[in-house]
Amino acid sequence: MLHELNTDFFKGRGAQQNTHNKFLKNKYVSEHIEGLDIPFIENSNTRFFEESPKKIVSESNSPDLAHMFSINPYQGCEHGCVYCYARNSHEYYGFSAGLDFERNIVVKRNAPVLLEQYFNKKNYNPVCIMLSGNTDCYQPIERQLKITRSLLQLFLRYRNPVSIITKNNIILRDIDILTELASLGLVHVNLSITTLDEQLRQKLEPRTVTASGRLSVIEKLAEKGIPVRVMTAPIIPGLNSNEIPAIVEAAVNRGALDAAFTIVRLNGSIAELFTDWIIKAFPNKADKVLNMIRSCHDGELNDSKFGRRIAGDGKVAESIHQLFKMASNKFLADKKMPPMNYNLFVPKGGRQTTLF
Repeated sequence: MLHELNTDFFKGRGAQQNTHNKFLKNKYVSEHIEGLDIPFIENSNTRFFEESPKKIVSESNSPDLAHMFSINPYQGCEHGCVYCYARNSHEYYGFSAGLDFERNIVVKRNAPVLLEQYFNKKNYNPVCIMLSGNTDCYQPIERQLKITRSLLQLFLRYRNPVSIITKNNIILRDIDILTELASLGLVHVNLSITTLDEQLRQKLEPRTVTASGRLSVIEKLAEKGIPVRVMTAPIIPGLNSNEIPAIVEAAVNRGALDAAFTIVRLNGSIAELFTDWIIKAFPNKADKVLNMIRSCHDGELNDSKFGRRIAGDGKVAESIHQLFKMASNKFLADKKMPPMNYNLFVPKGGRQTTLF
């Protein structure tokens, strides 16, 4: 006997389900194929959990991201971007990469203390540290906790370079610190814009700032002399790939000095989450988009091969690279990000007493 599949779209969240955590023995299952227990995934309130890590700066030795140093004051992200590669890391905390990632947020209140300890390590040489390499350091709870702001105060006090990646306009709250950092050549901001299509954004990144809002952020930062790069990432072939020139042009018109992109990679549980999402969100496009993603990753959705997992491969990927190159040549020919200044680092932050 055949049963109609549930294709209702779960509004307000990116993921449409909780995928199984591979580290756990038990898992939740649907006992009724008719969908009688679907309310189990009701849109519950976001919960916050505190972690007290022993270190806060992570170094990546991946060939794709060699010698990248990063800080993630939060794990999990309310923004709910369905494609987010960071979802898999939530399984290490005993959560699902799906809905749990969006509504169970891990907070690291002691991040500033740990960063100051890192700066004060014997023989420390300044490196550029990314905020954040995994989840957004300016997600909604940052308005209240101000962990990222405290970290920026330390970067300024120690005169250490910092690069920020975000898609939230909360960053404008810290424009005072960012302006000082920029005047010293100590900051780059990377602003992510995936689409200019508001209907697509609402489903793809349900709890993020609109594209027009992000363009406004670029403009306001640029007016203060804060260097901004637009991240047209990830590019999802057949869904937002045609928008590359328009995004780059709009960002440059607001003051962006550079652009970068990655092709979507559906590693780990994200392949299941994204497949479920696109069937519900765009049923008429689902097969085409999934097949185009596969064509960029040697016929697979889940691609872990270094190089290809970010840049893609094959004809579809090559057309995306060419489109991005054309847009860059047209709109960014006379622009570039200023270099970071590594010569201003102040040991002990200029004094012996701690700020915290």
